[in-house]
Amino acid sequence: MRTFHKFLDPVALSRLGDMELVARLVVEGFITGLHKSPYQGFSVEFAEHRQYMPGDEIRYIDWKVYGKSDRYYVKKFEEETNLRTYILLDASGSMNYKYDEKTLTKFEYGCYLAASLSYLMLKQRDSVGLAVFDTNIRNYIPPRGTAPHLHAIMSVLEKAQPGNETNISAILHELAKRIVRRGLVIVISDFLDQPSEVLSALKHFRHRKHEVIAFHLLDSAEMTFPFEGPVVFQDMETGKTLQTQSEALKAGYLDQLNSFIQDYRRGCGSSLIDYVQLDTSTPFDYALSSYLSRRK
Repeated sequence: MRTFHKFLDPVALSRLGDMELVARLVVEGFITGLHKSPYQGFSVEFAEHRQYMPGDEIRYIDWKVYGKSDRYYVKKFEEETNLRTYILLDASGSMNYKYDEKTLTKFEYGCYLAASLSYLMLKQRDSVGLAVFDTNIRNYIPPRGTAPHLHAIMSVLEKAQPGNETNISAILHELAKRIVRRGLVIVISDFLDQPSEVLSALKHFRHRKHEVIAFHLLDSAEMTFPFEGPVVFQDMETGKTLQTQSEALKAGYLDQLNSFIQDYRRGCGSSLIDYVQLDTSTPFDYALSSYLSRRK
């Protein structure tokens, strides 16, 4: 029997090519999965209703919905339903890395994740915007909540390519100043920068009263260091190379990587920032459930 997880595998979905179709399959497959138990408690069907709570006025109960579901729902007003979300996607050169030719680059994974989140938000009647950055903010689309807005976001994501070096913290500080209206800020990046500086920039969003989710993308090889024998490493942003014996580096590298991730995990936790570490083989439902946890 086919399960919804087949519609959430990053590599299989990427073969379809059409980003909007991928986003739709991810979200519809994810919604199917919600009803099969992994993430019970999230409501994705009734964007215009919410469950009745003690204290709500009875006159706002939707009796037609009650007749169909035998549950009480009250009608939501527009200001109650709309969440304003800003997706900030790192397009620096390091995001173009992949160890295995059969997998996605971090940037490709990030694009599909951004597309799927955008589709889900608009399906929920929320508004969503997008910023793509490296050394500069290359694209900025303010949040909108209309169906045609999805095409604008998909068009930018389909044309985007990873490019230059980046100073993540400086760009995030700039975006924090630009984004005035409070909302949910989702940052998708490998965060290959000084954790203290990046965390300072993420806290800037919190200082401005935004909710924040940090999706930390890494390739599986970056997590496990599978290299053997003599190897040449090349910096994807500067082009500098290092020739060495992989065995001499592995233990120290993995220790530093663990410290690197823990710095982000602790720093985000202390600032009430949701930190979600993903590698590029992670099914998209894990990331979408993290978003819905914050949305709820």
